[in-house]
Amino acid sequence: MAHFDVDQAPHLTAVLTEPLKLIEKQIIANQQAVEDWFDAQWKKSPAPVYGSVDLRNAGFKLAPIDMNLFPAGFNNLQLNPEFETQSIEAVGQVLQQIKAGAKKVLLIPENHTRNLFYWDNVNSLLNVVTKAGYEVRVGSLLPELTEPAEMSCNDGSIVRIEPIKRKGKHIEIDHFVPEIILLNNDLSSGIPEILVGLDQVITPPAALGWSHRLKSGHFQYYADVSREFAELIQVDPWFLAPLFLQCGEIDFMRGEGQHCLATHVETLLAQIKQKYAEYGIEQQPYIVIKADSGTYGMAIMMVRSVEDVMSLNRKQRTHMSKSKGGQPVRSVIVQEGVYTFETWGADNAVAEPVVYLWGERVVGGFYRVHKERDIDENLNAPGMQFEPLVFPKTCQRPANAEDGCQNRFYTYGVVARLSMLAAAREILDQGKLK
Repeated sequence: MAHFDVDQAPHLTAVLTEPLKLIEKQIIANQQAVEDWFDAQWKKSPAPVYGSVDLRNAGFKLAPIDMNLFPAGFNNLQLNPEFETQSIEAVGQVLQQIKAGAKKVLLIPENHTRNLFYWDNVNSLLNVVTKAGYEVRVGSLLPELTEPAEMSCNDGSIVRIEPIKRKGKHIEIDHFVPEIILLNNDLSSGIPEILVGLDQVITPPAALGWSHRLKSGHFQYYADVSREFAELIQVDPWFLAPLFLQCGEIDFMRGEGQHCLATHVETLLAQIKQKYAEYGIEQQPYIVIKADSGTYGMAIMMVRSVEDVMSLNRKQRTHMSKSKGGQPVRSVIVQEGVYTFETWGADNAVAEPVVYLWGERVVGGFYRVHKERDIDENLNAPGMQFEPLVFPKTCQRPANAEDGCQNRFYTYGVVARLSMLAAAREILDQGKLK
């Protein structure tokens, strides 16, 4: 087992830390009100089964930049052995909330066949759900899979995947009929017919896959949630939420929608500059343009002016034209860039925390670290590495005494839960539309 101490925590190098200190101070001072508020919110909008939240800590601002309802990377939680017990307890709780009395779970993974790290993630999911007391099988959506197959993991472990069969309004594997279908496939290419109209519980809902869900939709929910929360703890909601706009009907290769994009960038830059001036922030504002759906850090670029948008070269257009699975990018979210002033190790590599949740509970996380990227760049890129996130007992409560490290991580967990609550409201509203 690895040993962890607070010396392994990244250093916050931002000079302008007073707003962040204010956020931490207000959250901790109102701790009971914060926890009571979350309890009341979860009763109205039950949390998704799981999720991961990418955070950026600019010192003057702490905000999520992405929220994944079908997270990979559970294997990285093993960097800290404290997290497994937390995860097992949370899995048992959330799956019983989803389907009381359930004992059988079918895990449906992505259609990767060569990504060993992804199968490490699947293996970690299998282990934690099994230890929570469930019988688990892995069923593949690959249409060419007609016999069981063995997938190799990075550590030499094997994950057995099996073809799914549909009978009436349920799916099964060789007479194994699950009560819960746990999706770890974001369905970027659409919802397959085999999952449509089932009597079984599918979680997260297939309709929340990237073929239907938009990042801009999530961040609108998040804006509402963070505004309510900011009122509770009496801070400016801008400290907790990135500003954003949405630009649809775009085609980067044909240059269609470029005027819309440029106008949105100009508008958003003006809004950010106004906030920077209000709080005396000297950094240069920047914008992140990314596909409005999809994952894996694809179709993302940073711009600092309208001229950057109007002068895209062919390589940039090609990069932005397709997302995961070769899906064409037709809509983008134009989002306020949030600096990360956290660094890791002797090399001062740029780092950002990624927080994982099962249901309403923070169960751990890790730092995404990139030695070749800067404080205003996307770290979810080739060359990234993962380092332990030092959550003492996952910081379900802050330290009684003043402990900057532990209280910072508690604050990270609070902001991650805000993002999870936004996703919960998405799911609730999606269910009402059925």
